Amino acid sequence: MSREVRLSRRDETLVDLLIETGLSRNIAKTLVFLSKRDETTSVEIEKATGLRQPEVSIAMQELRRRRWVDKRDIKKEGKGRPVHSYRLSVSWSEILAQIDREEQAKIDRIEANRKKLKTFA
Repeated sequence: MSREVRLSRRDETLVDLLIETGLSRNIAKTLVFLSKRDETTSVEIEKATGLRQPEVSIAMQELRRRRWVDKRDIKKEGKGRPVHSYRLSVSWSEILAQIDREEQAKIDRIEANRKKLKTFA
């Protein structure tokens, strides 16, 4: 798991596209990084994305709320808090498909509003 991975230019472009859909920058960065790994820890996410621990935790809460990410606790030797390990719980293509459906729903609402507005002209 310790193989260092940073976000590439292509990944950063994807992050920007996800932000345009309404995801926060932290969630977008975390999600793109997770899409490149089978399983990873909070610390690896922090290093690769440049996010701080609280930012990663908040992003993970939202990704878990959406049921896109699973969390697993890895017990440490001796005392101390367990390390959290994360992985996508659904395929990357399904996440993108869900975002696409959400974007299409926004377009449909905008079009419906435009039609209604024209009746008042």
